[in-house]
Amino acid sequence: MGIGAFIAGLRRNWLQIHPPVAPKEKDAIKIGILGAATIAPMALITPALSHPGVIVYAVAARDKARAAAFAKTHNIPVVKESYDAILDDPEITAVYIPLPGGLHFEWAVKALAKGKHVLLEKPSVPNSHEAEVLFHHPVLTSNPSPPVLLEAFHSRFTPAWKLFQSLLSPQDISHVLATAHVPSFVAKDTDIRFNFEIGGGALLDLGTYPVAAVRSAFGAEPTECVDAKLTAMAPPYERCDHSFRAKFSFPNGGVGEVDGTLRASNWWISLPTVTVTHRPVTVSSKEVKVEAGNLVTKTRIVTFVNFMFAPMYHRIDVVDEFVVTTPSNQLVKRWTKKETKKAYTFREIGVDQPGEIYWTTYRHMLEQFVNKVKGRQGTGVWVNGEDSVNQARMLDMIYTKDGLGPRPESKYLKEVEGQLKE
Repeated sequence: MGIGAFIAGLRRNWLQIHPPVAPKEKDAIKIGILGAATIAPMALITPALSHPGVIVYAVAARDKARAAAFAKTHNIPVVKESYDAILDDPEITAVYIPLPGGLHFEWAVKALAKGKHVLLEKPSVPNSHEAEVLFHHPVLTSNPSPPVLLEAFHSRFTPAWKLFQSLLSPQDISHVLATAHVPSFVAKDTDIRFNFEIGGGALLDLGTYPVAAVRSAFGAEPTECVDAKLTAMAPPYERCDHSFRAKFSFPNGGVGEVDGTLRASNWWISLPTVTVTHRPVTVSSKEVKVEAGNLVTKTRIVTFVNFMFAPMYHRIDVVDEFVVTTPSNQLVKRWTKKETKKAYTFREIGVDQPGEIYWTTYRHMLEQFVNKVKGRQGTGVWVNGEDSVNQARMLDMIYTKDGLGPRPESKYLKEVEGQLKE
């Protein structure tokens, strides 16, 4: 990396933390936050600064004093007494729910019932049963103008992710490996991530990213989880995993694998990576000039480094191996072509969509959330309800295959199902 690229990277990342503040539009969406969560500044508050159509208007927490302190720190004008008070406020158009996963179902359903649009932290809910009830709820499926519900898979909204997908041929993929290794200092044993009752476990917290990456690369859902290994925490947190490995078969015969941990070394940081290997495919004579009668095959490997937070830094390496053989299958020539690609704005990949180099993954996602609420087309990138349901099913498949078991269901689930039966 040259000094110019290094300085540009520093500037880009500084602007992600300190983005320019946009004047707010008259019809800007006012968002209320349920819970003074540590993820909220990065996931919503900072991205909203540069969005003219978003005002972070209110916050509520179980402890009002904590909510008040949070509001003061982040210049949020209104502090509410409770989550219900947020939902009852007609000034608030949408809510962001960064609560522990075990509380997502209850408050997402309640918010939707009040007509609020919902930006729901991932994982949407801790298990597939809740996902099916939530995303198939009549308030979404029987309403001619339903509120917007989005599982916050921010990493999938970037120009880099669009570029990555454009380099893949899903039908020809033979293997995908997605990894995410986080140093152990990030989450202590007592961290809320390891609370089983509210959807704890490294797979549900960190593993959602590699699982979604594998599904997205194949453009299909797995047929089977053929192997899974979850490493459990020490007692009394043994019902939660701190590391995960799993292998899936896909309809095209390919294999997808995920590997991750919240207990990686504190001395070596590895970036989350997804590597996609294609089967050899026949190349047309237009792409490679060879003697008449000879056969050319190409095997492509695409590696996306830092797919989770691409706007900070990323690299997409494309390696194409070409093999020329005679009609009798004798090797004539073999060579490799290597390219490295990057995309920090949509303009770089020829897409006419807004975006600046300082837009984080969350800022890109917020842009599309607002577009959906406003009825605008935007990039067309979205995580729909079926996508979220299938994501939850794949996570359940891992927990079931290993034997640690899916995460518990919300107590509110039975109440909702009872109401739906009436």
